[in-house]
Amino acid sequence: MSAPRTTTQVGIVGAGPAGLMLSHLLALRGIDSVVVDHRSRDEIERTIRAGILEADSVRSLTETGVSDRVLAEGDEHHGIQLAFGGESHRVDFQELVGASVWLYPQTEVFVDLANARDAAGGDVRFGVRDTSVHDLTATPVIRYTDSDGTSREVHCRYLVGADGSHSLCRHRIPAEHLRQYRTEYPFAWFGILCEAPKSAPELIYSHSERGFALISQRTETLQRMYFQCDPDEDVDDWSDDRIWSELQARVRPHGHDLVEGPVVDKSVLRFRSNVVEPMRYGNLLLAGDAAHTVPPTGAKGLNLALADVRILAEVLERALATNDDDVLDDYSRRALDRVWRAQHFSYWMTSMLHRQPGADDFAVRRQVAELRSVVRSRAGSTFLAEGYTGWPSP
Repeated sequence: MSAPRTTTQVGIVGAGPAGLMLSHLLALRGIDSVVVDHRSRDEIERTIRAGILEADSVRSLTETGVSDRVLAEGDEHHGIQLAFGGESHRVDFQELVGASVWLYPQTEVFVDLANARDAAGGDVRFGVRDTSVHDLTATPVIRYTDSDGTSREVHCRYLVGADGSHSLCRHRIPAEHLRQYRTEYPFAWFGILCEAPKSAPELIYSHSERGFALISQRTETLQRMYFQCDPDEDVDDWSDDRIWSELQARVRPHGHDLVEGPVVDKSVLRFRSNVVEPMRYGNLLLAGDAAHTVPPTGAKGLNLALADVRILAEVLERALATNDDDVLDDYSRRALDRVWRAQHFSYWMTSMLHRQPGADDFAVRRQVAELRSVVRSRAGSTFLAEGYTGWPSP
């Protein structure tokens, strides 16, 4: 017997923020979609992720009716602190470019989007297994097994892979039709979640001879912090006392003192830069981490994913209205322009702030000179502010 079949205009693999936002934007245009994900909704909600939202991302959530909770519960940040060379310098985004960012965890973005799709009666299928995709150059098909063991199929005009950096959709593209550009970084972040009040009202990016540190926030009583470490670092080797000693040593020389508290979560975050070109193969399109990843230093990952699907929703609407698949090429061209700008910004921030393994005194002092050039020059500070707050979408 053939598997039960659903027919839709757009099939979406991946129910993270990119997949759910795309489904939401398509629904506003009268385009139906089906979203599938191997994770349960509860599993996604329990995944701890940081989140800095650009102004365009906040507008996408609020002006399209997803939720205004980001405005009520998120923290609007007008700048950041750059700490280095025994001093701390504030980069004022509002004064330089008239824009802000919002501290709002990615988990909360997911909750808002999932609730919005529920309220609209969206077809989102969590907790499926054995997912596979087929017929990418004709009429794509998603095959999967649901929670009660029934094999099912979703037939669609267009298929979107929004299924993360290990994307099964991307791996179905023949190698000769795909170009990947990537670089690995020789360091990682040791991240903690701690029970403590905020140590600062805005994020602190600290460059020190011991390595990079980032002091972020989560809530009034729960904070997120990171320090540069070896990619193979074992979290079990780090007691709370050792963690706090290391973090304090990286920020105190620049005038910051951290409020300490119990560490409730710790992990090592490896990162790399990766870009896939083109972001289309036949009637398959890639979005978010399935198409590109960036180091977290510039806070671009989630924002790039949301920027992708803003473009993609518009392009899919035109392709369906004109019955012209060639329109899909416009998506890759437009999205990649922003992706490479974000790659450059993230690489610049990362290389300027992190100590390279084996770096000598010359390399460290050169980095300090670069940071001084940024904060002493309005042009330099503006470049950082523009990149961090995000380039407005046309």
